[in-house]
Amino acid sequence: MAGLIKREDIDEVRQRTDIKEVVDGYVTLKGAGMGTFKGLCPFHDERSPSFTVRPQVGRYHCFGCGEDGDVIAFVQKLDHSTFQEAVEKLAARIGFELRYEDGGTGPNREEVGKRQRLLDAHKIADEFFRGQLLTTGAAEGRKFLQTRGFDRAAAEHFGVGYAPQGWDALLKHLRGRGFTDPELKLTGMFSEGGRGIYDRFRGRLIWPIRDIAGDTIGFGARKLYEDDQGPKYLNTPETTLYKKSQVLYGIDLAKRNIAKERQLVVVEGYTDVMACHLAGIATAVATCGTAFGTDHIKIARRLLSDDGSGGEVIFTFDGDAAGQKAALRAFEEDQRFVAQTFVAVEPTGADPCDLRQTKGDAAVHALVQSRRPLFEFAIRSTLKQFNLDTVEGRVQGLRASAPVVAAIRDASTRTGYCQALTGWLGMPDPNEVLRVVNAAAKQGLQPSQGPGVAASTPSGVVPSFNRPDPRDPVASMERQALEVAVQEPGMLEGETWQRFTDARFSTPAYLAVHEAIRATGLGFASDPVRWVEQLRQEVPEPLRPLVSELAVVPLPASTAEGVQKYCKDILARLFELQITRVKAQKMGQLQRLDASADPEEFQRLNRELMQLEMERRALRAEA
Repeated sequence: MAGLIKREDIDEVRQRTDIKEVVDGYVTLKGAGMGTFKGLCPFHDERSPSFTVRPQVGRYHCFGCGEDGDVIAFVQKLDHSTFQEAVEKLAARIGFELRYEDGGTGPNREEVGKRQRLLDAHKIADEFFRGQLLTTGAAEGRKFLQTRGFDRAAAEHFGVGYAPQGWDALLKHLRGRGFTDPELKLTGMFSEGGRGIYDRFRGRLIWPIRDIAGDTIGFGARKLYEDDQGPKYLNTPETTLYKKSQVLYGIDLAKRNIAKERQLVVVEGYTDVMACHLAGIATAVATCGTAFGTDHIKIARRLLSDDGSGGEVIFTFDGDAAGQKAALRAFEEDQRFVAQTFVAVEPTGADPCDLRQTKGDAAVHALVQSRRPLFEFAIRSTLKQFNLDTVEGRVQGLRASAPVVAAIRDASTRTGYCQALTGWLGMPDPNEVLRVVNAAAKQGLQPSQGPGVAASTPSGVVPSFNRPDPRDPVASMERQALEVAVQEPGMLEGETWQRFTDARFSTPAYLAVHEAIRATGLGFASDPVRWVEQLRQEVPEPLRPLVSELAVVPLPASTAEGVQKYCKDILARLFELQITRVKAQKMGQLQRLDASADPEEFQRLNRELMQLEMERRALRAEA
């Protein structure tokens, strides 16, 4: 083994490294006096900056939590690396060749720390995928990019690549670079079957997911071919490098602009980030298969210097039900920011990528500029569920929106929205609105996310899940469907997978398990042990026993044929329930519609109702 790094070389690295430049890669620093810089502490959550850096003495200190050290300690703690790994990383940064006590030149590949080995593997894979995009086999991938308005320069800027079809192209490449199978299993880039490991990403367009320092730590892959039975988007699973709740796609490219413009734009996908940046909105980032949560907020607040002196966070969502649900989730997290929080909704359902394609860069700018305060959006979205032309509808709207207003922590803002709500409802007495809002606050009511949608819990907060009532027929139906999905994931392949992922679960505990299944995808479906364990890791900790329970409860069938029949019947009943819910919503729209005023809309709704009824009957016949 290589010995310890020589003491004089450690001192040289420490002296020659600009601690401010290193810290700037993680935290936005502002001048705070001669030779001193301050920012929000990366080691604890704070609202006022108390993290202080003095480049002259090469040290940092947080007056909030007491953390302090030199540049080596900073890298150690932020990268979770050893002392030696931190020194080696900093030496490479300044191009300094280290010497070791044994006279060697440092550790060889086998002796590099596990984290660095993973980073090396990802860097090589990143280069491999990018090279593959230029091959003849990647024609479908290049076509996909072109049809969405991305040329070769855009692909290169964002590092887009292609995973070739086949089972072992990347595997052979990394083995050829000296990586062992046990090492490769830890990267998340490979799946495992009876014959060993094989490429997780095959025949897909690839986006590298990088951390704030610019290191590739995972990948996102988009389906290109019809015979691909996997989900539309497939991400790296959780690894020691890749924690999706702590990752924002595009943060490496956007961090400087976020700090400079005091703005963060949150979009929904990789192509949306690309479209925004190319349109001049270079503050755009996206989450990776999860809601924008507490850990994301910590990253954002440090970059924004979220200390009350301005700044804005803008969430962009589609105007459909899923977009509304995502926006209301963001509402739950809003008050962790000091920066003002907005939502920009495209009513036609077009995302930034679509907008740029069809209407140009100006349309992307217009979407961001159309932002509305998130509080206003949450309240108005709730009111849209009711007919405010009737007394009953206004009363229902008040009762439903009162918990949303009551959730606003700032008293002055809450009072202002009470007054605004009075006007939106068309009610004569603002005191009546204030009374209902205060009552909702005292009762601790949760904001509704609409019919059939369970209130979600802010990310990072341990949720409290009540045991579902077994007498509730809907909860019972949802549980049976999850038993089938957990025990027989093979039943979900093809079109059934899409139907299952589109289904809406109303019981909070079952909704969380359903979301875990969607997030995991069917990549582990062939390995029951890993499948269940992956689901357990995806759900909140209090629900892990429930996943185990769903995995072991006996299905009411004694033969393989009986199990297949039972599973098909349960899934058909689940899908029929979804159709019934959609029919009820459209019937409500039809009843509120003036057929003579809008005959085309009346006919359209009738056609959709007939189509839904045909689908329902077909499901029954199938079952």
